Amino acid sequence: MNGRVVVRRCEGLEEYRACVTLQKEIWAEADLEIVPDTVFVVAEHTGGQILGAFDGQRLVGFTLAMPGLRNGGAYLHSHMTGVLADYRDRGVGRMLKLFQREEALSRDIRLVEWTFDPLEMRNAHFNLNRLGAIARRYAPNMYGITSSPLHRGLATDRLVAEWYLDSPRTLAALGGGLPEPAVAECIEVPAALEGWKASDLPQVQKLQSRVRENFSEAFAKGHAAVGVVKMAHGRAYQLAPWSEF
Repeated sequence: MNGRVVVRRCEGLEEYRACVTLQKEIWAEADLEIVPDTVFVVAEHTGGQILGAFDGQRLVGFTLAMPGLRNGGAYLHSHMTGVLADYRDRGVGRMLKLFQREEALSRDIRLVEWTFDPLEMRNAHFNLNRLGAIARRYAPNMYGITSSPLHRGLATDRLVAEWYLDSPRTLAALGGGLPEPAVAECIEVPAALEGWKASDLPQVQKLQSRVRENFSEAFAKGHAAVGVVKMAHGRAYQLAPWSEF
């Protein structure tokens, strides 16, 4: 980034409504899936996060996170992040995540979780390789079949990212140097998937079923997804025993 964009907490109903407007700009066809401003208000009043990326006075990206409790400890569930198209691939998403981490740690919250589509390999690379998150839970059709054209009528299968904010793994990833994992198995996603998404829904569904089965079996063995690597004909998840982390 050129230094113009600043990330900070959003404050007040006007800025929460700006987040709602931004959703409509980013996901214009998916009005039925828009999160209303009342949910932003609830998140703020219950210990969540509403973070905004601002170019001057203009909101160009945001993150919405909800408070959670797991095994007696507080964590944040990062429900939604959106960045305007003109600001993607310019580091805004990373800025939002880094600010999210700093703000959570300032409140002694050491875990942030979120879900992502296991077939979206760019997201997987960012989550596992760049941020140092791991995934060891698979949620089949987590949100049901939605009205969003982004989901193309597919089941909303999701991996759950676990980001341990002050772990050695996260610190290494943010420093640009994750060590090579002790890979136990790989799950491949072919590059042809991008073409199938536009023209061959049955092939995408077939791949989704195979990936779901592969992850379910791997997680049952105590493995976690810890990285993404390029392969000859696509990309692959690297899985290793989760107890290492």
